[in-house]
Amino acid sequence: MRRKKEVRITLFKLLGAVVGAFGFAYAAGAETQTLLNASYDPTRELWKEINAAFTSAYKAQAGTDLSIKMSHGGSGSQARAVVDGLEADVVTLAIPSDTDAIVKAGLLDKGWRDRLPNGGSAYTSTIVFVVRKGNPKGIKDWPDLVKPGIEIITPNPKTSGNGQLSLWAAWGSVTQRGGSEADASRFVTQLYKQVPVLDAAARGSTTTFVQKGIGDVHLTWENEAHLEVEEAEGSVEIVYPPISILATPPLAWVDANVKRHGTEAAAKTYLEFVYTPRAQEIIAKHHYRPIEPAALAKSQASLPKIELFPITAVATDWNDAKDRFTGEGKIFDSIYEPQ
Repeated sequence: MRRKKEVRITLFKLLGAVVGAFGFAYAAGAETQTLLNASYDPTRELWKEINAAFTSAYKAQAGTDLSIKMSHGGSGSQARAVVDGLEADVVTLAIPSDTDAIVKAGLLDKGWRDRLPNGGSAYTSTIVFVVRKGNPKGIKDWPDLVKPGIEIITPNPKTSGNGQLSLWAAWGSVTQRGGSEADASRFVTQLYKQVPVLDAAARGSTTTFVQKGIGDVHLTWENEAHLEVEEAEGSVEIVYPPISILATPPLAWVDANVKRHGTEAAAKTYLEFVYTPRAQEIIAKHHYRPIEPAALAKSQASLPKIELFPITAVATDWNDAKDRFTGEGKIFDSIYEPQ
């Protein structure tokens, strides 16, 4: 374990040096390029700041401009958009199975996980609760969600990474504490009976909960929860359940598109930048959990330690989880009845 940690730290230092000294050299004198980043819904603020930092460094090193455009939406919807023709140079989606959907379409190399550190993930996250000020319904843990009279806001797991992770987190909160799969099925069935509306993506659910004032509790990304508290000016607060799921949102460049656009080198350097200390600090600032040790250590005050279980607690892997829970006619279709 010590050796692995030393190698990981050395890798971060090397990546910083490579990006700083060589990463932009290839583009010197080239015309301005544009990259399109297709990302999941609540990463708008994160990528806005990372993009500004990266393009500034790119300009300083290469002497030319790089423009980064963004496309945001539910993670599953974004993956389908790329498959259907959205010419994204990079995808920064919520869950690996959404990235693998692009692999299946023949647009992305199946070995994408091995091209960047940490399996292509530069940070982790989880699902937490946001409740009304003072937590009037006394919601502290997953079983509290299905008490009579509680309305739950969560996005649609068919279209949203937040929605899928919330479903898997709810299921695992039962099975990881000794409950059976039958117990988990009964729990999530009741949970979705108490969901008045399923928005297509995470940010839509935030609007429903905070701006429209619907629901007693919102199941959402950790970073989105902090943003909600900040923007709601004290009218909501975060509750950390004792247990939740470990999310590992991945990064990848889309081979077919970058080759067609001539942007492969720029896209690769852009994603490598996300692992550098500067970008990892930005990640921590926006309440994601960076993987660089120093940035992670600084973030601990605002990101409490809770038990986070891996996807293998509820399925064989990410692709199996997606198929098992949200495939046509599978678990979600069998338990959810639209209001």
